[in-house]
Amino acid sequence: MTTSMIRRAVIPAAGLGSRLLPLTKATPKEMLPVGDKPVIEHTVRELVASGITDITIVVSGGKSLIQEHFRPNPALVEQLRTDGKTAYADAVEEVAELARQGHITYLDQHGPYGNGTPVLNAARHFGDEPMLVLWPDDVFVAEVPRAQQLIRAYEATHCPVLALMPMAPEDSGRYGVPVVKEDLDQGLLRITGLVEKPKPADAPSAFAAIGGYVITPGIIDELREQTERWYTHRTGEVYLTDAVNAYAGTRAVYGQVIQGRWYDTGNPADYLVAQFASALAHPEYGPPLRQLARDLDNR
Repeated sequence: MTTSMIRRAVIPAAGLGSRLLPLTKATPKEMLPVGDKPVIEHTVRELVASGITDITIVVSGGKSLIQEHFRPNPALVEQLRTDGKTAYADAVEEVAELARQGHITYLDQHGPYGNGTPVLNAARHFGDEPMLVLWPDDVFVAEVPRAQQLIRAYEATHCPVLALMPMAPEDSGRYGVPVVKEDLDQGLLRITGLVEKPKPADAPSAFAAIGGYVITPGIIDELREQTERWYTHRTGEVYLTDAVNAYAGTRAVYGQVIQGRWYDTGNPADYLVAQFASALAHPEYGPPLRQLARDLDNR
């Protein structure tokens, strides 16, 4: 258990984006647009708005566009201002300022396959501090950012926290489903582990674990042990949920039911839903799209 403040976050961005091929053959899935921003920028904005001041993006080969997006470009800004395109110049500068506020650094992924590996890679630079882990293909629309809701839950418990959302019973086969031990009100649940993709009849609760964790040093220790076993046996993968389950066997873990709307962009259908929802919410793009939808319905 640790009581440090949360000021660091990890965004694992080393995946292939295979479910979105061929769209992601040349363009990283994290750089696909949702609205007028690449999806990873939504995650970075959420973290900065939640007070995070040290963001590590874990990348692999072919992800240089992520760095280019957040890197300052004074020459482009100067050209835009010379051309009188002030709003565009301001937008380019705002992205670079976002990266400065979040103190974004990049780390190449090394180690066995699995979503626990980038977390362990980044944790080597974090000492004993707790950290947030958010996936770069999730978009949350919420009055209070999801990251801030997770931080508040950690401040109340000083234990690892998982982001949860209510789910329909028939969707249980898509998610890790928490085993709930105690409901502490305000959406805060004591959990004893996760059951991966259970059948509806076997689901231990009506919640799904979705993108978002507060990870403490004890979870990192579990990931380290998993990785050492992998190097010994060279089988399986290193998963963050396995580390959470191992930790929860003897120590407290909590889930926070997130207030807000979650959009997953990791597969074509969900990506299109996220795109459409973002466009409908836009003051300029929304009205003509709503009219288009009405016209198509009337055909």
